[in-house]
Amino acid sequence: MIDAQVKHGMKEMAERLLQLRGSLDFDLKQEQIADYEEKMAAPDFWDDNERAQKLIADMNGVKTVIDQYLGLSGEYEDLEVLMQLADEENDADMAAELTQGVAALNRKFEDYELQLLLNQPYDRLNAILELHPGAGGTESQDWAEMLLRMYRRWAEKRDFKVELLDYLPGDEAGVKSVTLLIKGFNAYGYLKAEKGVHRLVRISPFDASGRRHTSFVSCDVVPEIDDDVEIDIRTEDLKIDTYRASGAGGQHINTTDSAVRITHIPTGVVVTCQTERSQIKNRERAMKVLRSKLYEKKIEEQQKQLAEIRGEQSDIAWGSQIRSYVFHPYSMVKDHRTQTETGNVGAVMDGDLDFLIDAYLRKQINQSKDNENQ
Repeated sequence: MIDAQVKHGMKEMAERLLQLRGSLDFDLKQEQIADYEEKMAAPDFWDDNERAQKLIADMNGVKTVIDQYLGLSGEYEDLEVLMQLADEENDADMAAELTQGVAALNRKFEDYELQLLLNQPYDRLNAILELHPGAGGTESQDWAEMLLRMYRRWAEKRDFKVELLDYLPGDEAGVKSVTLLIKGFNAYGYLKAEKGVHRLVRISPFDASGRRHTSFVSCDVVPEIDDDVEIDIRTEDLKIDTYRASGAGGQHINTTDSAVRITHIPTGVVVTCQTERSQIKNRERAMKVLRSKLYEKKIEEQQKQLAEIRGEQSDIAWGSQIRSYVFHPYSMVKDHRTQTETGNVGAVMDGDLDFLIDAYLRKQINQSKDNENQ
């Protein structure tokens, strides 16, 4: 006998599929994919490599949305067949399999719907993520390197590409600052949930007395702005310094002034890049980061919506953290914005962040809906 709640769940999913197909403009997206493929078949498609890569990324974004919908639809049809067989044969094992299948597919629906809700202008873009240790010296610098590993692992799990834009090693361990470019559809949409101060409590591996230490690292995330977005950057407003790169890099490191630091004098925004062998390439990458930061600043000023674009700005110290990671005297990761927590610290540090990110994004979406209804 099939549980009435399972039948109700199947009915709800059928309705959700219909609603999603309508809200997706399914046929229009199919036409967009065909248009992308036609452009890719043009003989001169690869003449502009950067433009070609952007078009491929845009097409893959649309295809991902369609393919995932078709996957959900296919799984629902399989469950529908299973439900009919279980009902006809009154098979308890089939009914149990159906119950598990409905629960699993419902979770996939929720993940997919969340992805569709990332519809702000910047959400689909790549993300530029920066980590800066706060008070604590070597302790905080080591914590920054642990977070760097965590975000790299998270990106790998999503098949996102990670490029190192800037890396300044710590004096004894860890990093003094690091900047990553994380490439993938909706990378910024997800990672904007990580903006803020991350707090670590643990027994210090650098303290011979084995005392407990608290460390802080600030995480900033901005979207990588498309080149077709106009940002007025005057040459006379820039102060460009070159210096010898530091850190890993083989014989090339410390042999030429390839690292670049650009200061935008009117705003005080500073960006650096030292991971490329060529000073020219480092300058190009630094300018891309600067454009993104200045565009973000422009949007903040125009829309007066600082919280939506940059998140809360605060000191890297006590009482300002968005999330705490406790290794001792107990194991816990807790997001203070949503009260979401887990005792599996190891999994989080290995990149299992989606449940924390999802909780934050859903809260933001619900708050936006509440504001619209007021």
